[in-house]
Amino acid sequence: MKNRLKELREENGLTQEQLGEMVGVSRQAIIGIESEKNEPSIWLAHDLASVFKLPIEEVFLFDESERKSRAEVSRRKKIGA
Repeated sequence: MKNRLKELREENGLTQEQLGEMVGVSRQAIIGIESEKNEPSIWLAHDLASVFKLPIEEVFLFDESERKSRAEVSRRKKIGA
């Protein structure tokens, strides 16, 4: 999932470790999310967005992500698109 986590973290002068501590995860978890190798749970995404006082949609860029929601995939299969 595309995200602006690294950009926002750096703009706010936070290290990966500091951000992880703020939301209760390891530095490695932050690295995985920033590099788009891992996707956060909805609760972690909410907590991360809250750190920057932004809506989730401004931190995690669903429209730009290659992976689409299950609902979207299901709709496409039903209409044959």
